[in-house]
Amino acid sequence: MNYCHKIKYQIYSTKKDLFPVMVERLLEQLPEKVAVLRLAFFGMPPTNEEYLVRRKILKEKVLQKFGEEQPALSYVSQPPLHASLILEAHFLENSEDTDVIKYKSIDGLPYVLWENPYGRFLYAGGFQTDILEWSIAKQSIAVFEKIEALLQKEKFPIHSIIRQWNYIERITDFEGENQHYQSFNNARSDFYAKDNWPAGYPAATGIGTNLGGILVDMDAAVFTSADAFTTPIDNKLQVAAHAYSEQVLAASQHKKATPKFERAKSITAGKDRLVYISGTAAIRGEESLTGVGLEKQLHITMENIAQLTGNAHICMLRVYLKEKEDYQQSKELMDGYSLSVPISYMWADVCRDELLIEIEGIALEKGVQ
Repeated sequence: MNYCHKIKYQIYSTKKDLFPVMVERLLEQLPEKVAVLRLAFFGMPPTNEEYLVRRKILKEKVLQKFGEEQPALSYVSQPPLHASLILEAHFLENSEDTDVIKYKSIDGLPYVLWENPYGRFLYAGGFQTDILEWSIAKQSIAVFEKIEALLQKEKFPIHSIIRQWNYIERITDFEGENQHYQSFNNARSDFYAKDNWPAGYPAATGIGTNLGGILVDMDAAVFTSADAFTTPIDNKLQVAAHAYSEQVLAASQHKKATPKFERAKSITAGKDRLVYISGTAAIRGEESLTGVGLEKQLHITMENIAQLTGNAHICMLRVYLKEKEDYQQSKELMDGYSLSVPISYMWADVCRDELLIEIEGIALEKGVQ
């Protein structure tokens, strides 16, 4: 069975209850006899102190369930708009003798290595500091140091990162003259400058959280077959984010590094193609569409996604909404696309104040010629 077919994506939700009870209910919904690669929990703690308490509870519950075979794990401080706590799971179905799955950890962070005839694949997450009082710039540098340590340990070059999820507390806020998102972009740019990125930057999302400081999850790949490779995907309707002009960037430490990511990135393995869709919004060229309302921004966003996916069929989406009051309208609009795939809805600040919605996802194309 092809690499792309084996990975499944699902979203689970639970009604409001005590946090440990909600976590247990979500974990009980996971399918049996699958190799879980990644668990991402989304909820809204009231304070950063409580965030750390709940993150500890989460780790304990996952340890109880999985023992020595823990998947990559993250706790994102974003309020889901259709449940009190949700779980996004990435898991591997129907593993074969040629699949070697290793559950490992570094400094207490679990991660997964999957080796198969196409290459070595790394699933890792939960990269953050425990000192959330640090500046966003300092946290960002520390997070990338943790990522680099793992990549070096497992002999993955920096350019092997193919998908990155970047969660940034109060993303558009400023610390003095330093915007949070720009501080993160500066640190990411410095880290990425250590490699030459022969196949383009990763697909990525940079999205706001209400708490939790800087949190990064990632997938990476090193290929061992000529039939497997990654391809950066541009959108002809948009300027590449890493080519933005200074006019659309905010200052941080008197530096304006561009966001280093591709609009999408695909993995081709044999005759199938998996597409990581970066966080996508109503941007044409490099300018946001302003004053057009939620419905227009949503449709432009979906048009941008269609440009990126081509013939690939969407498997899962996350919808980020700046205003929680827009949830019902956005759900009705998304239902109109009749996608029949798992979709989660989050209340989160987008990287530009004028943007009302951002959407990311994963798509699959079978039988690539």
